[in-house]
Amino acid sequence: MIVCHCAVVSSRHITEALRGGARSVSEVCRRTGAAQSCGTCVFSVRQVVCEHVDRGGDPIEEAVRAAS
Repeated sequence: MIVCHCAVVSSRHITEALRGGARSVSEVCRRTGAAQSCGTCVFSVRQVVCEHVDRGGDPIEEAVRAAS
């Protein structure tokens, strides 16, 4: 699903950024380019991040695992 139409960022891109070590919504936005133009998608980005964490994908834990 496309989350940011301005930068054509999908929920998959957001999940990849989280798995790659992004630890906050703002870091996800910097890595993916989402919410950099008009900013209306920032709430959708936040929702994807929260869903990822709710499914057990804690961004901090994943970053530690990836570094190991």
